[in-house]
Amino acid sequence: MNIEDLLIERNSSHGSFHDNGRISQGIKSVIHSGPNWQRLSPIKREALDMIASKISRILSGDPNYPDNFQDIIGYATLALEECDEKK
Repeated sequence: MNIEDLLIERNSSHGSFHDNGRISQGIKSVIHSGPNWQRLSPIKREALDMIASKISRILSGDPNYPDNFQDIIGYATLALEECDEKK
């Protein structure tokens, strides 16, 4: 698959990169302004950033594309595992 075909395919499932950037950065701006952001570990911060990106794809692309929801579960699970490790 060439890059043009890949971009067309991704635009269909994930929405436009422009919309994703706008939505994702808006969500991340709110997340990063939270009073506990600085207290989070890098793993939890990255998990939240990636979840924001997946939410953006759901809102701008195919809302029935299951990979986005599965990825959200995966990132949340990774953050949860770190919580369990620290207990």
